[in-house]
Amino acid sequence: MADTTFRRGDQVEWDSHGGTARGTVEKKLTERTHAGKRTVDASPEEPQYLVRSEKSGRTAVHKPSALRRISD
Repeated sequence: MADTTFRRGDQVEWDSHGGTARGTVEKKLTERTHAGKRTVDASPEEPQYLVRSEKSGRTAVHKPSALRRISD
């Protein structure tokens, strides 16, 4: 099973409409909040991650299962 715990600064990738996107984890979200242009129902038991795309510079929120760590 893949590691689905990430920390600020981790380089990750995810599937997007145009293929694979890459970015950096900015924050672990553990409570209901507004981020990435939407309301996020995150909790300590089901956290989500705010990531910044390296291509667009915009932020988005993803569940840990959608992210993959990039190995250098």
